[in-house]
Amino acid sequence: MRRATISRQTSETTIEVTLDLDGTGAYDNQTGVGFFDHMLDQLSRHSLIDMTIRASGDLHIDDHHTVEDTGIALGQALREALGDKRGIRRYGDCTLAMDDAQVRCALDLSARPYLICNLALPSAKIGSFDTELVREFFQAFSTHGGITLHVDQVHGFNSHHIAEAAFKAVARALRTAVEPDPRKADAIPSTKGAL
Repeated sequence: MRRATISRQTSETTIEVTLDLDGTGAYDNQTGVGFFDHMLDQLSRHSLIDMTIRASGDLHIDDHHTVEDTGIALGQALREALGDKRGIRRYGDCTLAMDDAQVRCALDLSARPYLICNLALPSAKIGSFDTELVREFFQAFSTHGGITLHVDQVHGFNSHHIAEAAFKAVARALRTAVEPDPRKADAIPSTKGAL
């Protein structure tokens, strides 16, 4: 049962995340941040990870704490659902095109968090969403999920398309990485014997 539920409460946010790694990409995400919900829906749909997220935060200040803390809780849920990572493929990559935007993602569920995020979003906002929060989310998600995560923009000029291509590329790479490896279903995917 590769599922997890994480609850996180601080003075700034209250977050609950439920994941099922062996889902169909069903989602029900409500953070109070419209564009961010749209990105989380893409993350679920294209990774085939069922995802339910409920977040409430200090949106009267800005969206930062809600986005970052959701990334933290989502990373923690992923890590818990993966358990000892026995039998997974571990690595995933995707080059994804969306209209003018092309974004590459390569990731390793290594338990060694590291983020490279080369996204040049030309506008400061997408609707009311601060574009700098795209990186903040990926930083929190990779750190608390134990993911080496590289996200690189090849080209693009529309901020919405670039951000969405990034989330979809991460989702597709994640889908591959969490899948059971039919040739090594009972093995830890590391010569160390542990991840």
